[in-house]
Amino acid sequence: MAPSRLDALSIGAQHPRVRELLAVRKDSVPGRILVEGNWEHNQLLTTPTIIDALYYCPEEAEDTRTAERAAARAREVYRISPKLFTRVARRSRSDGLISIARLPVWQPQQLQFTESSLVLVADGVEYAGNLGTLIRTVDAARADCLVLTSRRAKLSHPSVYTASRGMVLSTPVLEFDDIATAAGWLRQHRFAVHLADPGATGSYRVPEYRGGPTAFVVGSEGNGLDRQWHEQGFDAVSIPMLGRADSLNVALSAGILLFEARARKDGW
Repeated sequence: MAPSRLDALSIGAQHPRVRELLAVRKDSVPGRILVEGNWEHNQLLTTPTIIDALYYCPEEAEDTRTAERAAARAREVYRISPKLFTRVARRSRSDGLISIARLPVWQPQQLQFTESSLVLVADGVEYAGNLGTLIRTVDAARADCLVLTSRRAKLSHPSVYTASRGMVLSTPVLEFDDIATAAGWLRQHRFAVHLADPGATGSYRVPEYRGGPTAFVVGSEGNGLDRQWHEQGFDAVSIPMLGRADSLNVALSAGILLFEARARKDGW
């Protein structure tokens, strides 16, 4: 029987690869993201994502099957002690598995759009959890991509992977340097663009969302949409607030808008 890759080199806290792991844990390594736990690794393994390193603690593992599959894909495999595993893990239950994975890089020219296309633009997202939830929502509504402008939260933050349920590895995410460039790209592809604005008089249920691709632009949790988006000449829609609150969470708002447009486009 061939030796298992899980019978790997044991390393301690001062090993350079552990220091690298801690740097990724702190979200300070661009393009790399931390993946922890059996479910998360199973999701990771459904994508062609490159796994730079797997850190395995056999004493914490309940099921070695996922660990074996992840080890077969990882470029490097290391064993670490329960004490060290507890130090580097972000979660209380990580099933003895932590990996450093590479985030995909998407380019605007990779995407092609049709009349049924949907795009969500998120301006000034501040919190990693919300960013991950937006990615998950884009996937759930079968939207084509998420576009980011004036982003503050990082895609590489471990909470993005958790909140997106791993969809950050398969959902196209584009980022533009400025709002004008993003708006120009949307016009180039003939998107009907709707700004989500709680103060708008038009309801989100009025547009037909047919006859061409549709994009919604949602703003940051604290400050809403940057004024530069309002200067682009796009129309604005709102979700009526029937209670005392004046607005919804950005991810919840995005879900309502995307699913309304998807239902209209697909006729359900």
